[in-house]
Amino acid sequence: MPKMERTFVMVKPDGVQRGLVGKILQRIEEKGFKIVAMKLSVMPVEKAREHYAEHVEKKFYQDLVDFITSGPSVSLVVEGRGAIAAMRKMNGATNPMEAVPGTIRGDFGIETGRNVVHGSDSAASAAREIALHFSGLELVDFKRIDETWLYE
Repeated sequence: MPKMERTFVMVKPDGVQRGLVGKILQRIEEKGFKIVAMKLSVMPVEKAREHYAEHVEKKFYQDLVDFITSGPSVSLVVEGRGAIAAMRKMNGATNPMEAVPGTIRGDFGIETGRNVVHGSDSAASAAREIALHFSGLELVDFKRIDETWLYE
């Protein structure tokens, strides 16, 4: 059985501008995951560079930084059993044209550079991204009323 974990999810500027935040939040909550932190902000350039640090040598790095800082995004910490893998699956393939229908990118995306959401790809990435975007005081511990019906 997957363990309880937290992951970082971001509705990127294209998702915010297209009015998809509510639909994405609804999918996360309907899956049974808790949102334990959330904020709307325009990401500062320095934070964007740190967020995408693993891509610094790639030709698309500056495009990533420019796009993610181009408008408001919604940063989330999502909690639940197997949350990292489940959110990756819910998000769909990075290239929306390869993402299956029913996934966020499969339903709402067309191009890789405008693929609506970001999700941490591992426990290490989740820990790094959560710490980059939230202070410990911004994470809220609580028990959802339906957890008894979600987990064995």
